[in-house]
Amino acid sequence: MNNLVCGVDEAGRGPLAGPVYAAAVILAPYSVFKGLTDSKQVGVARRIALAIEIKAQAVAWAVASASVEEIDTFNILRATLLAMKRAVEALSVKPREVLVDGLHFPKLDVPARAIVRGDSSVAAISAASILAKVERDHLMMELHERYPQYGFDRHKGYPTPDHLAALREHGVCAIHRRTFAPVRELLPP
Repeated sequence: MNNLVCGVDEAGRGPLAGPVYAAAVILAPYSVFKGLTDSKQVGVARRIALAIEIKAQAVAWAVASASVEEIDTFNILRATLLAMKRAVEALSVKPREVLVDGLHFPKLDVPARAIVRGDSSVAAISAASILAKVERDHLMMELHERYPQYGFDRHKGYPTPDHLAALREHGVCAIHRRTFAPVRELLPP
């Protein structure tokens, strides 16, 4: 197979809590998935169903993350690129080329390029978008069990009014990103 093109996308750059996830997917040529597009445009149930289909039919797929500590140490862009690099390197098949959603791509040992809005125009990137979002949302549901007062089951760590109110009421927990302004402002000087 000489057409092993890998799509890469992330989930969780904007939240105030939790790790950032990235997925790498190599789809078989002529793969067709009904409703495959940017994960933000797909309902939860359909996203989960698509993730199962993608994992079953892809030539190869991998999901990786960068921790809250890595986000706070390196910054969110560098941590996202680290998660992307980890996902590509975890693939069971080495791709010929890597296509990444957005403006930036990690340094890899294979050719790579960024495609703005690739998650809605390149099937493999859309597939990666779905896998990254489903995996991150699953983790945030688990973290909700540990920290129910923050409502992670509803907002997945994004800075919604409910989340910001919970932060003010309960303070910062272990999975909050301390370098993000709404969290940093609540930390003692």
